[in-house]
Amino acid sequence: MNTRLALFVQAIRAPILLITLGALFAVHQAGVLSFWRTWPLLLIVLGLLKLFERLAARPPRVSPPGGPYV
Repeated sequence: MNTRLALFVQAIRAPILLITLGALFAVHQAGVLSFWRTWPLLLIVLGLLKLFERLAARPPRVSPPGGPYV
C-alpha cells in the first residue's frame, strides 16, 4: 500500500523505544515508580509500533471487476 509510511514507522521504532526507556529511567530516578514496575510499558510500545508497521505495509484491497456480487 504505502511503503513510505511503513518505512517511516520502521525508521522511528528505535528512537521511540529509546525515548520511552529514557522516560522510564527518569521516572525511576525521580522516585515516583521503580523501573521494575514500569518495564512492561516497553513491551506495549514495541507491540504498538509493530502493529502500526503491519497496518502501514498492508496491501491494498482490490475489488473484483464488476462489483462484489457478480
